[in-house]
Amino acid sequence: MRFLLLSLITYIDRSKTVEQRLREVVDTAVLGEELGFDGFAVGERYERPFLSSSPPVVLSHIAARTSRIRLWTGVTTLSLLDPVRAFEDYATLDNLSGGRLELIIGKGNGAAQAQLFHVTVDDQWDRLRESYDLFRRLWREEKVTWEGRYRPSLTDAETWPRPLQQPITVWHGSATSRASVELAAQYGDPLFSSSTRCTATTNGSGTRSPTSAPTPKGSPRNRTGPAWNSSPPTSPPCYAS
Repeated sequence: MRFLLLSLITYIDRSKTVEQRLREVVDTAVLGEELGFDGFAVGERYERPFLSSSPPVVLSHIAARTSRIRLWTGVTTLSLLDPVRAFEDYATLDNLSGGRLELIIGKGNGAAQAQLFHVTVDDQWDRLRESYDLFRRLWREEKVTWEGRYRPSLTDAETWPRPLQQPITVWHGSATSRASVELAAQYGDPLFSSSTRCTATTNGSGTRSPTSAPTPKGSPRNRTGPAWNSSPPTSPPCYAS
């Protein structure tokens, strides 16, 4: 069993400053490592009461103050972001952290998306699919030629820095929609699904529900690969808020 902490960096207690709240989150990640947690995840939201509009910045600070705990996004809203800029940010973080980055992507939610990014329910899934297609290629290929609908085309383009992990496993966040499941299945990627119990569907082996775990917000599907720096877990990773 592996346990991860997840924060959307809510800002409710106004007796604290924004600076204090952000440092509190970083301190929590440091404490999580000291207590033996396997990972710390930062969400991405763009409206009140959240302070999580810049996960790679927060995770970079956590990387500087930790040495072992894995650094997760929960989730990276690729439907809102320029995939080239997102790649550059997370490739830099991957290097700074010594290859401890773990990515969960999704379309995001909230009314601010339409106001700030002009992304609506009518096009958010198409944007997510297109952005992930480019992001995935940028991570794997040193030069990319690409054309899409929502951003300028690329011709034999190079992106720097190159990431440390090659390739990185990208999880797909899914709460209620089949579209994320279908996108994950298209690329053979693992799925992060929000639930009230710690359940996980493994690669063709069925569903497992560990009874000894506390009630977390959700759990990713079991995985294999070099990112664990060891043999894969015998039980699925779990998130605890």
